[in-house]
Amino acid sequence: MASTEDRLRQIVNDNFDLDHEPDFDRAFDETGVSSVEAVAFFKQVNDEFDLKMAAEDCLQFRTLRDVVAYIQARAG
Repeated sequence: MASTEDRLRQIVNDNFDLDHEPDFDRAFDETGVSSVEAVAFFKQVNDEFDLKMAAEDCLQFRTLRDVVAYIQARAG
């Protein structure tokens, strides 16, 4: 089974036209991703990991590494 980081990397690669691999330690506000793209991304994260985050919940994450930690803390 793919790791949480690998699964998130795939979602990023499927949704954003980056010319590099996602940097899990880079702040979201430094990526150039629009708020519309971010909401769509978090919707897919919700679906992939069976989470129940509201749109405003994504404001708590500074980096993809924070998202990984959140998901892993809720893993059964």
